[in-house]
Amino acid sequence: MIHKDLLISNTADEYLKEYTRDGTQLLINQIFQSSLNSSESGIAVTLPDPITAIPREKPIPKPKPLTRWEKFAKAKGIHHRKKDKLIFDKNTGEWVPRWGYKGTNHDGADDWLIPVPDNTDQFANRREVKKQRISKNEARHPLKEELQKTILMSKTSTASNGKFDKVLEGEPKIKGVKRKFEPNVGDTKKEKETNLNILNKLIGKNDSVLNVRKAITKINQ
Repeated sequence: MIHKDLLISNTADEYLKEYTRDGTQLLINQIFQSSLNSSESGIAVTLPDPITAIPREKPIPKPKPLTRWEKFAKAKGIHHRKKDKLIFDKNTGEWVPRWGYKGTNHDGADDWLIPVPDNTDQFANRREVKKQRISKNEARHPLKEELQKTILMSKTSTASNGKFDKVLEGEPKIKGVKRKFEPNVGDTKKEKETNLNILNKLIGKNDSVLNVRKAITKINQ
C-alpha cells in the first residue's frame, strides 16, 4: 500500500525507489519459486497458469469462409500436397534441389565414365532426351499464353470492364488501349491535309450529299 503522506513529502523519490525495489524483489522471489529447468541457453522458469482473465482489445478474428474449391475438396476428401523443393539423393546421400542447378533433373550430367553399348553414343542420347524435354515444355508455353489471354478477355467482358473484379495474388494488371489525340496547337498544314482527306473520302466525284453520321465517325477515329 502506498502512503499518500510520503508521496507529497520531500523524501518522495526515495520512497518510490524503495517501494519499486521491494515490489520487484517480491516478483523475482515468486518467479524462482516455480519449477526451474536448466538448458544450454540458461535457466528457464515454467510459469503457472494465469489466474486473472485480461480482456482482449479487439474481438477474436473470424475464420475465413471456404472458397468453392475448398468446399468441394473437403466434401470429396481431396488434400493438397505441395512438392518439396529438396529431395534426398540416394546415390550421393545428400539433399539436392528437385529442379534447376545441381538438381535431380541433371542426373548423370557430371559422369566422366559411361558404359557404352556397341555403336551407341550415350552423351548424344542424354542430350537428345534433354532436348526433347525442353521442346515439350516450350510447346506448352503457347497454350498457357492463350489461356492467359482468354482469362483477361473474360475479365474485360464485364459491365465495369474488369475494374471491380476480384484480383488474384500475382495476377498481372489489365492494360487497356489508349487513344492518341492530335495536339490542339500544332502544324496547320498537316491539319488542313487531314481535313481534306476526310472530305475527299466522304464526298466523291458524283456524290453531292454529305453523310453527317459518316463524317462524325471519320473525325472521331
